[in-house]
Amino acid sequence: MDWLARLALAVPLGVAVVALSGIGHRWFDILAQFTAPALIATAVLTVGLALTRLRVAALHGLAACAVLMMAAAPQWFPGGPRPEAEAPIVRLYSANLYYLNDDVAAIRGSIEAADADVVVLIELGRDAAARIDEVLEGYPHRAASMRMDQTRGPSRSVIGSRYPLTALDDPPDGLHAVAAVARTPLGPLNVVGVHLTRPWPFQEQWGQISQTMALQGVVEGLDGPVVVAGDFNSVSSARIGKQVRRDLGLHPAPGFPGTWPTDLPAPLGMTIDQVYASPELAFVARRLGRPTGSDHRPVVTEFTRAAD
Repeated sequence: MDWLARLALAVPLGVAVVALSGIGHRWFDILAQFTAPALIATAVLTVGLALTRLRVAALHGLAACAVLMMAAAPQWFPGGPRPEAEAPIVRLYSANLYYLNDDVAAIRGSIEAADADVVVLIELGRDAAARIDEVLEGYPHRAASMRMDQTRGPSRSVIGSRYPLTALDDPPDGLHAVAAVARTPLGPLNVVGVHLTRPWPFQEQWGQISQTMALQGVVEGLDGPVVVAGDFNSVSSARIGKQVRRDLGLHPAPGFPGTWPTDLPAPLGMTIDQVYASPELAFVARRLGRPTGSDHRPVVTEFTRAAD
């Protein structure tokens, strides 16, 4: 039993080593998405081993947890600028609603409970879009992407705001995004909602990378502070998250607990629904919102002006 437990612990330890290696190969990148759930599962297994007095295996579990913590920490504690004291705070709600989700009551209840200033909705399906005035009641200022008629079904991305909005140009072909400038208490704020493709092997292997390059072009064309929110189909510490931080100059909100899938408890989920901000902004808080009927959990973040 002891040797079997130690053999099982080799799997999460391998995930941690792959994530810490920094290798961006597609197979390594897919494994790197699982560091946070692997850590939680390994910690539970280690406690069980200790309670059953399998001491050697429990020590192996502790070692695996330590390495996994090193791999997961950049997601949970990403750093970033300090907030400026007494500066206004803007609250943002972002969610992938899933294109077949027609539970408008749950969507509306989740948005209402968040009491956000700006709302970013990804994969707004046909039924919810037909009732957009109900979904975004209290958010009279709106901007929407073109409808995406993919094989999975039609959907849009929408930004709703309590503050006046100015819609920006449509994104480049191949990038599913919507962008607008909100006139907030912090001043003009560029808000971008984005949905990157799923990673290889579900899509062509360079899909996420090329879309992130297109997003870079969008962000570089904006003046002033920027918030980018949506479904990146990647955790912030893996290949795409590193590309966003390095090439776009954005920093992520903390990524615990996870956002996908909702079939698992949030601590075992992966935070592929991200919020990134430019250096002029600092995150104050991040939490999950109420369920919407989607397979993704919504994210509620608060940010303000960064201290000099």
